[in-house]
Amino acid sequence: MPAPELLIDGPADADWTIALAHGAGAGMESDFMAFFAEHLAKAGLRVVRFEFPYMQQRRTSGKKSPPNREPVLRETWLAVIEELGADKLVIGGKSMGGRIASLVADEAGVAGLVCLGYPFHPVGKPDRLRVEHLRELSTPTLILQGERDTFGNREEVPGYSLPGEIRIEWLPDGDHSFKPRKKSGHTLEQNWTSAIESIVQFVTGLG
Repeated sequence: MPAPELLIDGPADADWTIALAHGAGAGMESDFMAFFAEHLAKAGLRVVRFEFPYMQQRRTSGKKSPPNREPVLRETWLAVIEELGADKLVIGGKSMGGRIASLVADEAGVAGLVCLGYPFHPVGKPDRLRVEHLRELSTPTLILQGERDTFGNREEVPGYSLPGEIRIEWLPDGDHSFKPRKKSGHTLEQNWTSAIESIVQFVTGLG
């Protein structure tokens, strides 16, 4: 499979590249993806975005369709990694994009993995966990998770027995896109900015 079209921000000669895939419902130019790309680039990282085939089709046809089957999503990620080269490459993304990245990270030999709101289970189905492969992951991993995320919240996730190599950082009162409630005293921009700082610290600390 050829690599999809890549959208690149940040310095071409950056020490590190971070490739980010979108979530199931919105593409690589969503407000969420654009904010993270812009601010990670400002921090000196080369940021690469791309879209899975179903989202590319939605862009041309205007019609919504469900995500591709998992093998296609994995193949797309592997094609992107092959295009970029695994050296000094961190992969990840929002929700589904980060989950699929976590499935190929060890196989591809990338330097690190960053998941922005990991879907630990489908909404309302806490018994259907998506964590088996995480327990055997050897790629250094950072998971940024909103405390109220309906795909895995701060009360649930500590019980999943994940290895110490997976670092989980919690964004105060955040939902699946890290948005807090007004009454929390926190803002969306604060949580997004905090997430950016955590990613930069994680990536530059990989050595």
